[in-house]
Amino acid sequence: VQLQESGPGLVKPSQTLSLTCTVSGGSLTSNLYYWTWIRQPPGKELEWMGAIASSGSYYRPSLKSRISISADSAKNTVYLQMNTLKPEDTAVYYCAATAGYSRDVNQYRTWGQGTQVTVSS
Repeated sequence: VQLQESGPGLVKPSQTLSLTCTVSGGSLTSNLYYWTWIRQPPGKELEWMGAIASSGSYYRPSLKSRISISADSAKNTVYLQMNTLKPEDTAVYYCAATAGYSRDVNQYRTWGQGTQVTVSS
């Protein structure tokens, strides 16, 4: 499985971020994988944001009110939307996949290359 993120790079505070993760070599209709968004702010640890699978969507409680993860199986693409962006949302955002539900980022073996998102006016 290979993952490729894409996004706007620079977003203004209070705006909505939309990121795309294109999946190849695997199918979103598979019951095996949890398709996940993880981010890493500068100088901080990786942070599990949320995941989507055939069983549903799962979110980090502190982000649940601001994010939405969706998938289009026909396009084999996973999406992340985050609203009301703040400067502290500046981070490298990764798409990742794992077999089975896990919020432990160390369990993930399949990652995209990451996309930098900077929140600044």
